[in-house]
Amino acid sequence: MGAVVPPPSVQEPVRRNRSGNIFGRIVLVLLLLVVVAAGAWGLGALNRREAAPLGPPPFLVPIQEVEPGAAAPGSAASPGTTATANPLAEWATRVASKTDIPARALHAYAAADLKMQQEAPACRISWATLAGIGRIESHHGNINGARLQEDGLPSRPIIGIPLDGGPGVKAIRDTDGGRLDGDTTWDRAVGPMQFIPGTWNRWAKRAAGDGLPADPQNIDDAALTAARYLCGGGARDLGTGQGWWAAVLAYNNSVEYGQNVFSGADAYARASTPQ
Repeated sequence: MGAVVPPPSVQEPVRRNRSGNIFGRIVLVLLLLVVVAAGAWGLGALNRREAAPLGPPPFLVPIQEVEPGAAAPGSAASPGTTATANPLAEWATRVASKTDIPARALHAYAAADLKMQQEAPACRISWATLAGIGRIESHHGNINGARLQEDGLPSRPIIGIPLDGGPGVKAIRDTDGGRLDGDTTWDRAVGPMQFIPGTWNRWAKRAAGDGLPADPQNIDDAALTAARYLCGGGARDLGTGQGWWAAVLAYNNSVEYGQNVFSGADAYARASTPQ
């Protein structure tokens, strides 16, 4: 008996089902391609937004393992030498654009530099050295959520850990009754240049000359006081390797600290010099 061929009325639905299945698969593939493409575009857009710079790249400070006393940081561009209405502000704005130092902090460092040129010219302290210290001590008044404000004060007081003799910490009993650091048991370093109360009380000077007490939280007062302390009453010449290292190690007796300050000061000095 021969093969039975189904009538057309039976075959037609089979052909339509096959066509429909193929069409459905094509539509599904197209939809998947659209979804994948949209996802890839969205991810790319997100990555582009994340990669988009929010500002200038961070200022890099290569660490230089200089032997103590071997050298002083490079010469920095002198502040406030332009013939403008406010040369110090113009200088600070220009140098701030080349470094990660806020212009307000630069103004304080440079003003202290200029003041010491008058009071102790033989010291030859540079604003770049003050900036190198400010970078390590408080990132120029911007540390632990604080932000340096236009009045020279951080948005909240900068107060260090208690100097209670813990690991790596020298024990210093309270010397100021908590007046500067709020601690009546132990001393703490205070302000953007991180002075302990005893050192502050000896060297402090008000930058504004308005008769008010010097404030370790005020970056103008702190920078000028740091300059006076580093100069040691005019006994040091920071233009020499020996004098520079003696000053910085008196600030913090650590070779690693001195190398970090040196590296920052040298990088800032080089960045400030017109190319």
